[in-house]
Amino acid sequence: MKKFLIIATFLFSSIHLFGQNESRTIKVDFNKTAGKLNTMFKECIGAGRANEGLRADWQQQLALVKKECDFKYIRFHGLLSDDMAVYREDEKGNPEYNYQYVDVLFDFIVSLKMKPFVELGFMPNTLASGKETIFWWKGNVTPPKDYKKWEDLIRNLTQHFKERYGDDEVKTWYFEVWNEPNLSPGFWSSTQEEYYKLYDYAARGVKAVNPAYKVGGPATAGSAWVSETIDFCAKNNVPMDFVSTHTYGVKHGYLDEFGTSGTILNQDEWSVSGEIIHSRKLITESAKPNLELHYTEWSSSYTPADPIHDSYHSAAYILQKLKQVGNAANSMSYWVFTDIFEEAGPRFTPFHGGFGLLNTQGIKKPAYFSYYLMNKLGETELQNSDEASWTSKNAKGDVQVLLWDFTNTHPGDKELNQTYYIKDLPSKEKGKVKVEIDGIQKGKYVLEIYKVGYKVNDAYADYLAMNKPSQLTRQQVNSIKEKNNGAPISTEKITIDGKGTFSREFKINENDVVMLNLIKQ
Repeated sequence: MKKFLIIATFLFSSIHLFGQNESRTIKVDFNKTAGKLNTMFKECIGAGRANEGLRADWQQQLALVKKECDFKYIRFHGLLSDDMAVYREDEKGNPEYNYQYVDVLFDFIVSLKMKPFVELGFMPNTLASGKETIFWWKGNVTPPKDYKKWEDLIRNLTQHFKERYGDDEVKTWYFEVWNEPNLSPGFWSSTQEEYYKLYDYAARGVKAVNPAYKVGGPATAGSAWVSETIDFCAKNNVPMDFVSTHTYGVKHGYLDEFGTSGTILNQDEWSVSGEIIHSRKLITESAKPNLELHYTEWSSSYTPADPIHDSYHSAAYILQKLKQVGNAANSMSYWVFTDIFEEAGPRFTPFHGGFGLLNTQGIKKPAYFSYYLMNKLGETELQNSDEASWTSKNAKGDVQVLLWDFTNTHPGDKELNQTYYIKDLPSKEKGKVKVEIDGIQKGKYVLEIYKVGYKVNDAYADYLAMNKPSQLTRQQVNSIKEKNNGAPISTEKITIDGKGTFSREFKINENDVVMLNLIKQ
């Protein structure tokens, strides 16, 4: 059985900042539980587009991320785009379907014990009513020229999945109609009403194969259209099994098609998490109050050229937002797992502010370790009043404490992320944190301590120290990987006596993530 680490990560919200001489105590009892740990954070992970999933390096990275972070589902754009060779028509206009590329990708995903969160888009060019496209890889964003043919395509694809993977498996998948149709121009060349028509036909196509298959949307940017979509489906008897939408933690805008936008990290303490909690409230007050809520994209920033994605600040940011969301969402799909991502075209430098938890060469960024450490939490959560930590235990009697400090150090509207997070940004002291655990079983333990922070599992700092070469040699890649491998910063043997108490105090800096893992021997 996997040895679970005591994860101590220290999160501090902006209203709970403390000075250098103040201290914080995380006090829990091994025998006072808060139920099963909510693992919505690892339900789903994003990726750029389907065709990138045919690459060997993409597949190698996904296998690593699955092994170490244990994401259950994966979602990506472009499943129906022409580079996946799914659809064409013969001389008489009769549809021809081809799933060879789709099968290679989905077979691989299923082989990892993962599941697809199937995004139905974009429009095959032969089926499209127009020429408007998005991104370097030119995903067609126009409605179908023939809605019957669109429905037939979705039904035929879904039937293919049923035949290839079996009913019981496909019942566990999610079918999401399109991506961010509220961004027009952008991801959709038409109106909200036209999107609902697209959704209606797609949903009927999926349900024609099996009414138990799950379909939903509207997959909007900025948490938009939640109430309207539920109302449309309720009034018109259109199937809807879940709500999906997106949110990002920066001000100004929703889309950066060419990777050239300037962004500013939102200073609002409830940025991202507040939107998600509000979406849950909208569902609860709707005609379909029990719908699942899936945030199928979220991150600190919506552009693939934002250095916050590479910064050590992002590790604590991720943990802070997930903790604040609580039970409001069924999944929070971080956008994305890898910098093998070509919306703005292939990138020309190893660290360019890409969305990924891993860079193009598979170097683990600080953001990666948020998920790596959360995956070490035990299955049972312990009662804990601290707002910037998780405490847990597993069936073996191991205890995990994951703690962090999140301090938003961004100077505000006077500076862009693109100039701020590329700097060397030393972290300031934030006082001490004391961890006290009572009721632990007597015996011998190994204590592992993990850390992410400034120049600790901070690959960008090492890249900066190399003077930011536009290309990395094999030796440089290996050097950065070895230094940022997530291994414990210390390991020691300890004995818990009959009192059953463990106590440890240590200093913490801004945006540190610390994990304590007590492993029973």
